Amino acid sequence: MEYLTVSTLRKIRITAAVLLGAFAPVGCGGVSANTPPPATAASASDIDDVSAGLTEHHRHHHHGGVTLLIALSLDTLGVPPEQRTAVEKIRSDLHARMEPARAAEQRLVATLADGLAAANLDAASVDAAVARVVVAAAKVHDASADALNELHAVLTPAQRAALVEKVEAHWAVWQKANAEETGPRNPDHGQLAMLATDLDLTRDQVDQIRAGLGEGMKAVPRLDLQEIATHLRAFGDAFRGDKFDARVLTTANGANAHLAGWGAARLAHFIEAVSPVLTPDQRARFVERLREHAAHSPNNGGIQ
Repeated sequence: MEYLTVSTLRKIRITAAVLLGAFAPVGCGGVSANTPPPATAASASDIDDVSAGLTEHHRHHHHGGVTLLIALSLDTLGVPPEQRTAVEKIRSDLHARMEPARAAEQRLVATLADGLAAANLDAASVDAAVARVVVAAAKVHDASADALNELHAVLTPAQRAALVEKVEAHWAVWQKANAEETGPRNPDHGQLAMLATDLDLTRDQVDQIRAGLGEGMKAVPRLDLQEIATHLRAFGDAFRGDKFDARVLTTANGANAHLAGWGAARLAHFIEAVSPVLTPDQRARFVERLREHAAHSPNNGGIQ
């Protein structure tokens, strides 16, 4: 577990808020955020028990799509000591299989930080970086299939059901956390408000960024939550069963690529809208936040 200072945690929360907006859903589908999770599922509070700042940060990395939700859910599965080593190995294996996708996301953020620092975002470079995120995310499930099959074999039926519920709870928390971005715009809340506080943006700057977002976000493909919900149901139904083969889940690659790619494109357009409005000092501070995010590794948790 890495130990973070109060200052670093604050920076993580600010950067996570920006990335949170990059994954804001545009409607409801699948698991309802209003449905109380089962007793065995991870609530927002028990997920945060691993580390409030770190887990919040992890929650906004979706380079691995649903596979990342599965890996995060293992952190609080609560397996007995005799299973802990095996489950921890599988969790680490899942993160290793997601590494190319994480690296692609990292390169995207680094590209955005470089462009932001130079006050010159190169559209071709950004588009290429977003495309690499999509390609890498589309390969995550196939690369993780053996680890997922091993996980099914290691867990008991009750543990499998609990894991599915935790994955659904993570998705519900994800939707609830993004609810502000999907509803009517409130100038006092949401990713732009968080950034305004951190960078001391003026009201005029906020208005200019909001206007830019209104135009720029039209280029971001709509996220189809039903596609993610369909895959979550397919995974859950299959994983609860006595027999499981991750390779037959045909909904996985598309769902992972869609989620990660949409989020990458939304993040890129957000940075493009913010960049021309910032002062040199604000720009430098925001670049620092982005570089810290790009350098951060998500595989810091542990099995509880």
